[in-house]
Amino acid sequence: MTGIVYKSTGSWYTVKSDKGHFIECRIKGKFRMKGIKSTNPIAVGDLVDYELEESSDAITGTIHKIHDRKNYIVRKSVNLSHQMHIIAANIDCVFLLITINNPPTTFNFIDRFLVTAEAYGIETVLVFNKIDTFDEATLDEQLYMQHVYQEIGYQCLRVSSTERKGVEELKELMIDKVSMFSGHSGVGKSTLVNAMEPSLHLKTKNISEASKQGQHTTTFAEMYDLSFGARIIDTPGIKGFGIVDMEKSEISDYFPEFFRLKDKCKFNNCLHKEEPKCAVKQALENDDIAWSRYNSYLKILEGDDEHYRTDIYDEDRKQSDELRG
Repeated sequence: MTGIVYKSTGSWYTVKSDKGHFIECRIKGKFRMKGIKSTNPIAVGDLVDYELEESSDAITGTIHKIHDRKNYIVRKSVNLSHQMHIIAANIDCVFLLITINNPPTTFNFIDRFLVTAEAYGIETVLVFNKIDTFDEATLDEQLYMQHVYQEIGYQCLRVSSTERKGVEELKELMIDKVSMFSGHSGVGKSTLVNAMEPSLHLKTKNISEASKQGQHTTTFAEMYDLSFGARIIDTPGIKGFGIVDMEKSEISDYFPEFFRLKDKCKFNNCLHKEEPKCAVKQALENDDIAWSRYNSYLKILEGDDEHYRTDIYDEDRKQSDELRG
């Protein structure tokens, strides 16, 4: 039998059959994907084959095959630096939720997420959430951020779950797709899903005033069928976002505005750092490329993941502020 994984809790997987039934399944023996050092061999969104098993308590299943993935998105395992955690698989579009100050989302975090999504071939839409809470300064900051990413070619939405601004536009983009909501804890992922589908009653929590960070409400990734013909994967909030297994020479390929200039550099292996006649650095001097993007690129190039995870709400925030002038 074949089905789609709707929820993963580490040892059990909720699989929806092609007939619409939900079955709790386990993995048979040791399960390893070729070439992927992952803390979780099966992820939400995976298409799997399973066999039913009947016991005295309930009908369960055993997963024995994972079908080839169209794509997947990962982050580094927090405790195991050489392994990664697959957040979700077979995604049509990721909606990255961004808040300006409750909690703060930095350019560096956004750029790391976008680079990972580009590397795995996943379309990303940036959703600036909680726009109803903005004062004049916050609004200016948000519009500047939006301008930076729209210039590159990323689609941006401005949304307020409480006032339902932008919600219908967001729903239109999700019809007939498997979408994933991602972002820091506290950016309003669950609240936004509730605004689109009130019957789900997803748990929500307030921002911690002490740290200005969100409190985790989603413990495991889970997929939901929505009434308007869409499926959404709600994911736990992400603090850090380490880049996984990327050669230095390929990092700039996942910055679309860098990639467009690649052929104009004097050297075809240009890293856009100290090399002469670099088209990217020239574009930077001409203000055709945002300094925040170049700063993020250098940090990724230098492999500054540990610093990034520990100081995400401090140092990167200060640098983003300085870059905005």
